[in-house]
Amino acid sequence: MVDAASTLLRERTRAGTGLPAGGPRLRVAVHDYGGYAFPVQLSRWLAAQGHAVLHLYSGDVEAPRGRLDRHPDDPASFAVEAVSTGRPLTKYDLARRWWQETRFGARLAERVLAFAPDVVLSANTPPAVQQRLLKALSRVGVPLVCWVQDIFSIGAAEILKGKPALLRVPALGFLERVEYGTLRAAAGLVVISPDFLTTLAERGVRHPRGTVIENWAPLGEIRPLPKDNGWARAQGLADRFVFLCSGTLGMKHDPGQLLRLAHAFRDDPAVRVVAVSQGLGRRFLEEAKARDGLDNLVLLDFQPFGMLPEVLATADVSVVLLEEYAGALSVPSKVYSHACAERPILAAIPAANLARRIVEREGLGLAVDPGDRDGFLAAARRLRRDADLRTACAAAQSRFAAHACDIARIGPNFLEVLHAARSG
Repeated sequence: MVDAASTLLRERTRAGTGLPAGGPRLRVAVHDYGGYAFPVQLSRWLAAQGHAVLHLYSGDVEAPRGRLDRHPDDPASFAVEAVSTGRPLTKYDLARRWWQETRFGARLAERVLAFAPDVVLSANTPPAVQQRLLKALSRVGVPLVCWVQDIFSIGAAEILKGKPALLRVPALGFLERVEYGTLRAAAGLVVISPDFLTTLAERGVRHPRGTVIENWAPLGEIRPLPKDNGWARAQGLADRFVFLCSGTLGMKHDPGQLLRLAHAFRDDPAVRVVAVSQGLGRRFLEEAKARDGLDNLVLLDFQPFGMLPEVLATADVSVVLLEEYAGALSVPSKVYSHACAERPILAAIPAANLARRIVEREGLGLAVDPGDRDGFLAAARRLRRDADLRTACAAAQSRFAAHACDIARIGPNFLEVLHAARSG
């Protein structure tokens, strides 16, 4: 049964005039499990082209959020809602997490079906959720496009590394069957790096409709601002040299790099190492800060999206981390956000990762391998003392962001994928 919100959205959509460029008007359900900034920008762009768009995200996940409320200037055919099971996600207990995600998948499928979409785009979505969604959509003949931001089985293998083989092997085998089976059965795949196509092909996923569309950040919503801004002053950081790490610090990110950074600059009274994060890595840093008496290590919760431009502008150097094992399964979208903010990047990212290639190719900052601790600190010291280098990096970021984060260029690529999936 279609609820009142869906009915209102249909009425608003009918009030539009004409057909959008690039094909007939679509009803599109976009699901972004994490509720990040750039997928909801895509949903707004699709709605602005005349399509009816329901943007859904998980209310149970602890993550840095995008602009997930309606604004007066939003298209009439755009709606955004949270889906929730009523309890926070247990991220690192895989058995309990599977149960929670299965429940979430059922609720998500119910909400999507009530909207009666022509096509569904589902991003950053765990296998248990994606499988439930695919089964529900298959029963009514609605195509699902999987927007692959992570390969969850590879990350789960890292979590289960220390478990007995009798538990680890069947658990991973089951997860891989669900994840890769769902990707094979989807109407289309969007992956964020060509590396993903190679990794998936090695695991038997060679989808005939696999499209590479790199991530981005919402340019304009994230923009360069002065370092001396209201947020920086409120945190006592406007007159400090700030190494800033903003975003998730989970299994794929080594918070020990930030701890080493704080120790390395402990005797420099002007330097602060700032982590704007929550969860596993944040708890590690809290314990280390108290244990080691690191007054130069500043720990803050995720900030509202409206404050993000000021948060990122507070950085003199932006820190991006990714562990070696995650090189083939993730691309830190922080690189794009920092480019929009025009702040030089200090990265510890695997050489094979797309984000590492972008930083080095475009001159956005300095990058080293995750295990190169001495090289990481040497790069940090170089960025600390070399103002000309920081200025050159900022200029390169401005040029890069103008192209890489242009939604007018990116949006039509997604629209083409959605039309192709619908047409079969």
